[in-house]
Amino acid sequence: MTRFIFVTGGVVSSLGKGILTASLAAQLEARDLRVNVLKMDPYINVDPGTMSPVQHGEVFVTTDGAETDLDLGHYERFSHARMTRNNNITTGSIYAEVIRRERRGDYLGGTVQVIPHITDEIKRRIKLVTEGVDVLIVETGGTVGDIESQPFLEAIRQLRMEVGRSRALLIHLTLVPYLRTAGEIKTKPTQHSVKELRSIGLQPDILVCRSEAQIPQSQRNKIGLFTNVEERAVIPLVDIDTIYQGPIELHKQGLDEYVTEQLQLECPPADLSSWQRVVDAQLNPQNELKITFVGKYLELLDAYKSLIEALTHAGIQTLTKIDIQYVDAEILERDGVGVLEGADAILVPGGFGERGFEGKILAAGYARQHKIPYLGICYGMHAVVIDVARNCADLAGAHSTEITLDTPHPVIGLITEWTDDSGIVEQRDADSDLGGTMRLGEQVCILNQGCLAERVYGQSMVRERHRHRYEVNNRYVDQLVASGLVIAGKSEDGELVEMVELADHPWFIACQFHPEFTSSPRDGHPLFSGFVQAGLDHAEAASAAKAQ
Repeated sequence: MTRFIFVTGGVVSSLGKGILTASLAAQLEARDLRVNVLKMDPYINVDPGTMSPVQHGEVFVTTDGAETDLDLGHYERFSHARMTRNNNITTGSIYAEVIRRERRGDYLGGTVQVIPHITDEIKRRIKLVTEGVDVLIVETGGTVGDIESQPFLEAIRQLRMEVGRSRALLIHLTLVPYLRTAGEIKTKPTQHSVKELRSIGLQPDILVCRSEAQIPQSQRNKIGLFTNVEERAVIPLVDIDTIYQGPIELHKQGLDEYVTEQLQLECPPADLSSWQRVVDAQLNPQNELKITFVGKYLELLDAYKSLIEALTHAGIQTLTKIDIQYVDAEILERDGVGVLEGADAILVPGGFGERGFEGKILAAGYARQHKIPYLGICYGMHAVVIDVARNCADLAGAHSTEITLDTPHPVIGLITEWTDDSGIVEQRDADSDLGGTMRLGEQVCILNQGCLAERVYGQSMVRERHRHRYEVNNRYVDQLVASGLVIAGKSEDGELVEMVELADHPWFIACQFHPEFTSSPRDGHPLFSGFVQAGLDHAEAASAAKAQ
């Protein structure tokens, strides 16, 4: 029978519940257990798809096309579990379903209330992802004490009672601050956070205590005494050099041993050798590469979380320290391409809207002209197509209809009909709701034989995840190809351009999909590893040229 582990956070936000949850998943997988992970978010949005990336961070896209919280990216990077739309629930989605049922008459005229109707729906959604797994880890967003998360915590209380203590554990992540002026560790915030939990009927079984300084055993004993938690279940987590040390450091503190013991799980010891190799490779690089990252959501780098991690993974695979130089696309528009001088490689990520887009087009053109390795993703591919159209194909004023509806040459346009990976025909128009109306999820891309992309991937068919509304306009493909653009990949039906390259360039690839969503620290991703290797080759050649 499936065991449940619930993870909550207290004292302050941004303590790293997602990393803790993902690290625990990695530990349990290393013990040959089948693991799944669920994130419960207390915001009223149905999903994060329409939320500002500079407020909420990245939208992580699952295989089946759900727009979800960025923590699901951590879950996939740390484990082999594949997330679906059922692995992320929000207050908005719960209330929407309950209200839909009420309108349909499912409650037979009864008064619909938070308890039992909302909490019952939360429990139902939790149980949806338990099939075929030994352990389900459930992370609750927000901080204990927030009014928004109370229904989720109540559902956890009820579910623990229903399945029994031997099948459910509660892990509470807290902050144990270190006051430098006094030279002291302070345990009172943790005590109060646990008191808040206990006031709603939840007693944590394990406390994971974040701190910037080592927590003495005496302080751990004190925390255990005042929170009614066993001393060896007070797990310190001091700041680490890389998030991928999480599974190893928490193993050293005995987290997975205590969890499996309390849940009465029979399993072998954890084999974390693959994680040790990842950490060794990241902390002991043999090369260094400067990558210029031309973005527009740089106020909050979590907006590019999976992309930044994918570059880190490529560094791990190539034993390279990645030095990301962030360039605001609007500054590039204002100050010119001089800010790109000295770049060993240029990456232009996805995005939406007019702001900064001309800067991205300039970056694509600079990489094209100066033979600098280039990787364009989604909007970064649109920038390439528009640059080639304007400057190589003599299509003056070429643009995307996302930006300019009356452009004389709409080389990028809104596609109104396409077939998804299951064969279902999807439709949309300019008046469709923003949420959930994009081309979303994993789809097949057929690579052209002999192209750079095929050599990089090492195969002719790949499956990657999409999140976009606009595509290359097929009416212009022949003219663009005649001007040096190479169509490197298309959708399975051959209708949509998925990847482009340049005929006269050492390494220049742009893709409509988001390869960052399928990169992991243990396996990397061929596009990013190839990009980093191309950057190293370019840097070496540039250095040799200077030496002459």
